Amino acid sequence: MDDSQSEHSRMMRRHNREKKELQARIQGMKNSVPKSDKKKRKQLLLDVARLEAEMEQRHQQELEKFQEKFPGNSNLDSVTEDLAKMDLENQPPRVSRAQRRRERRATLERERQERAAKAEMEHMASFRREEEEKLATILEAKNLEMKDIPTDGHCMYRAIQDQLVFSVTVESLRCRTAEYMQKHVDDFLPFFSDPETGGAYTRDDFMSYCENIVRSASWGGQLELRALSHVLKTPIEVIQADSPVIIIGEEYNKKPLTLVYLHYACNLGEHYNSVKPLEAGAVGGGAPRLF
Repeated sequence: MDDSQSEHSRMMRRHNREKKELQARIQGMKNSVPKSDKKKRKQLLLDVARLEAEMEQRHQQELEKFQEKFPGNSNLDSVTEDLAKMDLENQPPRVSRAQRRRERRATLERERQERAAKAEMEHMASFRREEEEKLATILEAKNLEMKDIPTDGHCMYRAIQDQLVFSVTVESLRCRTAEYMQKHVDDFLPFFSDPETGGAYTRDDFMSYCENIVRSASWGGQLELRALSHVLKTPIEVIQADSPVIIIGEEYNKKPLTLVYLHYACNLGEHYNSVKPLEAGAVGGGAPRLF
């Protein structure tokens, strides 16, 4: 490339850079003027048109001076076209109005979902605090307070384990629960149904359910507690915030094991905690915090 082409290339690159800088400046001007201020928006459009016209005029004058300085150079047009093409290739793809509308709708929907999720979390937190306060009052009357149990799917068995005076593993409690239920199918089968269809469990379905008690971290409920009360020959009482105390295994004359059943303890929903004697000085204190 000779001197004229080299100088022309530098000039065109500068022109392209100045155009980009002007567009960035214009965008900043637009962002600084509220859309509701029609008077300022009108003046803004006039200012933008003036700036663009001034730059266009200046660039045109520089091109004319260059052509006067280097008349008859046939390669300049191709160089100009190449530089213009290069500039376009470096620009981000233009977004259509339809695409912008779709993106705007998607953004609004995402923001709506985020607001709804936040409102739901605040709603659940309110329920959780109210439940904790009610349970604290009920337990205080029994000189008890809540003892946190991990939320790992084994909470009911861990709460039972915590109440026993002898050592036993959660795995053992699960196995003994499943074995008792399998040996007394007729006592439990009528109370089981398919959670998806609502249809009655077959005997094979029930046996598979019992096997899952041993193999998985499946949650336990009142029927598993009934099996455990027979296995341990001990009554089990379940305290709730808004329902009467449930006693399972009343036929056994022992001090009951005490569990607390919570509806809003964690993100997963229902949960069992254990209890412990109320600590000295804790009477009248705030509700115990959960997780």
